[in-house]
Amino acid sequence: MIRFHADLDNTILYSYKHEIGETKNCVEVYQGRQISYMTHETARLLSGLKEKMSIVPTTTRTVEQYKRLDLSVISPKYALVCNGGALLVDGEEDMDWYKESLALISDSREMLKYGEWLLGQDENRCFEVRNIKGLFIFTKSEKPFTSVMRLKERLDESLTDIFSNGSKVYIVPKRLNKGMAVSRFQKRYPSDLVIAAGDSEFDIPMLNEARLAVAPCALKGGKGIKGHITYMRGKKLFSEEGLEYITNIIR
Repeated sequence: MIRFHADLDNTILYSYKHEIGETKNCVEVYQGRQISYMTHETARLLSGLKEKMSIVPTTTRTVEQYKRLDLSVISPKYALVCNGGALLVDGEEDMDWYKESLALISDSREMLKYGEWLLGQDENRCFEVRNIKGLFIFTKSEKPFTSVMRLKERLDESLTDIFSNGSKVYIVPKRLNKGMAVSRFQKRYPSDLVIAAGDSEFDIPMLNEARLAVAPCALKGGKGIKGHITYMRGKKLFSEEGLEYITNIIR
């Protein structure tokens, strides 16, 4: 059996802020607004892949954010959300998995609380500080680099990863990463071949864990990245180029 761990945002779907052309379908509505889209070609490629493998969305989105999505093109049985800290099975949360996640990051709990407090005092913060199910901390900053550097000066980086993605700022336990989630999932549901696709720093551990991994060229040289990842040339949208590459490899 082949399993494909696919990041979501900027990997197979895109925000309304991202220009992806007119041949697209809305896959997310929030507060009455269409906010995320998938191109017709991406949907076609995913439809073909789901006949050959199990596709597992693997995302930093929260449970609520994930459930807003229309992923009927793949109708996934499983989804790893909250950066792998939560597992959904047929749309329902697996509480045993969640309890295991909390146990895995127990050594980081005090650092998370401290980081949450520090972000609450940050004058650059432009969004509420959110503690996501006790798993990680998230907010937005008008000066994300400054916010991250201040956190790194105060928090124990042997226990936490601190980084930004655009205006978003995260404090994440070292052991709460997508690579660990893929490894745990593989032990529970063994697969002959694990494939992964992702576009951001969050995805590097997952890409490293997979036997076949694809990423956009912009991620090349990212911190902690290993040498077996295949980088797309960027001549098409990453969603289309990456899925086309995987389709051709497993044909």
